Amino acid sequence: MEEDMDEGQTQKGCMECCLKCLGGIPYPSLIATILLYAGVALFCGCGHEALSGTVTILQNYFEVIRAPDALDVFTIIDIIKYVIYGIASAFFVYGILLMVEGFFTSGAIKDLYGDFKITTCGRCVSAWFIMLTYIFMLAWLGVTAFTSLPVFMYFNIWTICQNTTALAGASLCFDPRQYGVVPIAEAKSLCAGSDKFSEMCQSNELDMTFHLFVCALAGAGAAVIAMIHYLMVLSANWAYVKDACKMQKYEDCKSKEEQELHDIHSTRSKERLNAYT
Repeated sequence: MEEDMDEGQTQKGCMECCLKCLGGIPYPSLIATILLYAGVALFCGCGHEALSGTVTILQNYFEVIRAPDALDVFTIIDIIKYVIYGIASAFFVYGILLMVEGFFTSGAIKDLYGDFKITTCGRCVSAWFIMLTYIFMLAWLGVTAFTSLPVFMYFNIWTICQNTTALAGASLCFDPRQYGVVPIAEAKSLCAGSDKFSEMCQSNELDMTFHLFVCALAGAGAAVIAMIHYLMVLSANWAYVKDACKMQKYEDCKSKEEQELHDIHSTRSKERLNAYT
């Protein structure tokens, strides 16, 4: 009987511990972190592969040649790939930092360390993360706008390929000079009805690259939503630590006044006792 009671108490204690741990998880920060990681992974992975597909299309169908000692479109694509590597690494670390900040403003850390340590450093940390997250949100808005350009360009080509039968006899050409892909002096236009254009439309590179850019655009949009979500979470944390700081000051003043009243009462009691004696 005693063993059954001890086992029941142990199970109850484990359940209370699990509930306490689950209650200390910052779920808004966790949701924002998952959304940020999903968006960044989608943007970086699909964007990298879409750029590789763009290189293949330019070389095979538009016959654009890589310049050995010049800043051409291929060099720019290589630079963008390295930027993508940096974005993936930086936001992986930034998501971890925001999760840690969310834990340190949760109730579990409050129970462990008390209000004073949270409000002393947490207020500055929350303000810093709010400013940094706002800057990153603006940066991701710019990345989203930039990613929409190749989506628009590939959508035009993809639409022409899907309507080749309806456009039979029409003189429609796609000139990459309009988008700054090749220098103005180089004529690399590709017209509907040509063999190269038909090969490009029938290949998997065009369809795959177009949909990869669409996925990269969706990932950038998800990152923007995650940054907005983080701003709401960080603003709530800022309000929490600000109120906790005011409450801490109020508790300090209250305890100080109570101590002073207690000292005054003790002094008067001693004076009455001495006078009676």
